Amino acid sequence: MAEIDLKSSSQDRLMSGCSLWGKAGTRPVFRPLDDHLKVDALVIGGGVTGALMGQHLCERGMSVAIVDREQPGLGSTAASTAMLQWEIDKTLTELEQFYGFERAVGIYRRSAAAVSGLAKLITGHRIDCAFRPRQSLFLTSNHEGARDLAVETDLRQRAGLPSRYLEHCDLFTEFELDRDAGILSRGSAEADPLLLTWALLGMAGEAGARLVDASVNTLHSEGNRVTAETDGRFVIEAKAAVLATGYTMPGIDMPKLHRATSSWAMATVPQAPGTLWRDEALIWEDSHPYLYMRTTTDGRIVVGGEDDDTVDPAARDAKMPDKILAIREKMKLIWPQADTSVATSWCGTFGETVDGLPLIGPVPSLPHVYGAYGYGGNGITFSYLATQMIGAMMSGVYRDWFDDFAMDRDGPGGQSPKSGTRDVEMVAG
Repeated sequence: MAEIDLKSSSQDRLMSGCSLWGKAGTRPVFRPLDDHLKVDALVIGGGVTGALMGQHLCERGMSVAIVDREQPGLGSTAASTAMLQWEIDKTLTELEQFYGFERAVGIYRRSAAAVSGLAKLITGHRIDCAFRPRQSLFLTSNHEGARDLAVETDLRQRAGLPSRYLEHCDLFTEFELDRDAGILSRGSAEADPLLLTWALLGMAGEAGARLVDASVNTLHSEGNRVTAETDGRFVIEAKAAVLATGYTMPGIDMPKLHRATSSWAMATVPQAPGTLWRDEALIWEDSHPYLYMRTTTDGRIVVGGEDDDTVDPAARDAKMPDKILAIREKMKLIWPQADTSVATSWCGTFGETVDGLPLIGPVPSLPHVYGAYGYGGNGITFSYLATQMIGAMMSGVYRDWFDDFAMDRDGPGGQSPKSGTRDVEMVAG
């Protein structure tokens, strides 16, 4: 029998401040267990990853329980800026250097397909989450970066990805942006992540999923079943379990590819009519730390970045004034017309990987337990990808390309981050 202990949390305050999201939504009700429960699939975590996973597994005809010990979606989901992009944290050029052209292109194409699939899910079910298709603008922060973006565009076009290189004159004429170069890409989107999460949880509940208010203390895997001991008298038995605990760090030995980081964000007051950039495209810079910008349905600018490796909540929160000041100054450099008055600000702890890719798939040494960790700037995009992959795996289908995102995959340069998971501490929802 393999088991993991989930009693203690390694990150108990993932977000501080107040984001914009979920103002007009209804939070789904999670109820305590009143008896032992047996289901096909147990999803641990009620953020956007757990919500997407639970809804998808219900669609596959499985009986599902979604367990969270906190209010659903009020961790890192609420801190997200919900820029639903297929461009990942590492450029296609960087990924090609890591893994070769064919593998890198396959990864990018699957990311693009995930955004498309997520869009179809939202529009097909008419989910009211302020979803809007968007183009994205990837900007260079210096002259040397213009050459890199030209190479990146050539590589994307060779891969058949919908991107166009913009020189300085193009950017200035078309978008009034004073940057040396940029890449304009179709196929991204934006949304309210809390409204999306709560709607998906509601859909799962309507399809028969149990929304359980409990803390999973221990997870046992033995034979053909997984048993979750909760903080109450009752247990949940499942054919398979999915760890969707987000950035509440699991106590399994995380691959060496992974590290925790924090990011800061703010939303402006509504901008004057006619003062936003063309098409309200998603904007992100190649600077380190980078900056990203989007708009909202009521005309605000949401801007964030200034990421660093601070993970202690008190230290992270203490940096908020200086980080928001830096973000405002950078926003003004990109869009001088902006009213940078702050309506609200927030910060959160996230996770990222060396290669910019998620950790999705079987948890090593723990049969019938899967990890769904959509790390990086594409968390929601990767969470949707995780639903497709893990849903297939539970049905006995495995594709070779699943290995590109495996929990124990080799990292760039062939380094092996494989790690054990027996009898170690971990956090669950």
